[in-house]
Amino acid sequence: MMTVAECGSISALTLGLPRTTAIPAQKGTLPKQVFYAKAPISSRLKRQFTERVQSITMLGLIRPANAGVADGARCHEVLVLGILIAGDEVPEDVLAFIAARRKSGIVFVVVRDSTADESAGKEECAFAVCRKAPGRVGHVAETKTYVGSWNPAGNVRLTLHGATLDEIWDSLCAQAILGSEDGTDLDARILRRSGVATLQDQIAKLERDHARAKAPAQRNEIYAKLHKARKQLEDLQG
Repeated sequence: MMTVAECGSISALTLGLPRTTAIPAQKGTLPKQVFYAKAPISSRLKRQFTERVQSITMLGLIRPANAGVADGARCHEVLVLGILIAGDEVPEDVLAFIAARRKSGIVFVVVRDSTADESAGKEECAFAVCRKAPGRVGHVAETKTYVGSWNPAGNVRLTLHGATLDEIWDSLCAQAILGSEDGTDLDARILRRSGVATLQDQIAKLERDHARAKAPAQRNEIYAKLHKARKQLEDLQG
């Protein structure tokens, strides 16, 4: 039986992906230089490649034929790429640079040593994707790197949910960004989550400002803003 490629302890099979999508071990390793040898790159970004990325491994390649689904109109294949990092922080600029070199979708499986004392010697994993961020109508959409939460490497899974590659890609993005297999109305849900986070930060600041304010007029003004922000948050979450 074929030995599959691994990034640390993670492989396509440990992620729950079909064996048909797994990359053979002998074809999985990608030298870091492949990504920047023939492309313009800043010294800062090159340093991130060399110092913060330990290895890059192709774990899986999802196509209509090996996933048993129809081709998509927007997405024709999805690469599952393992990134073993040194340190705790995800090198988002590196992920964005890699994603920009490829037309099809990439799910980054970022692996690091666990930061929890009781999990010394174990690994953690976070999913990441680069996707056009939803914005206002008429404005050029910018590509944004979304990084999910860290979880013990043995607990992370990816599910191929959908009947087409477009639906699978949206579902994989939803799994990475929102922790949900449901990829429907993804841009609207991402935008709503962003709005919730912004309002929560605003409310926390207003609460601090209100607690510090001494003058009654100032306290009333801040409270009015706080009441409005709380109502907006309630409407957005409702």
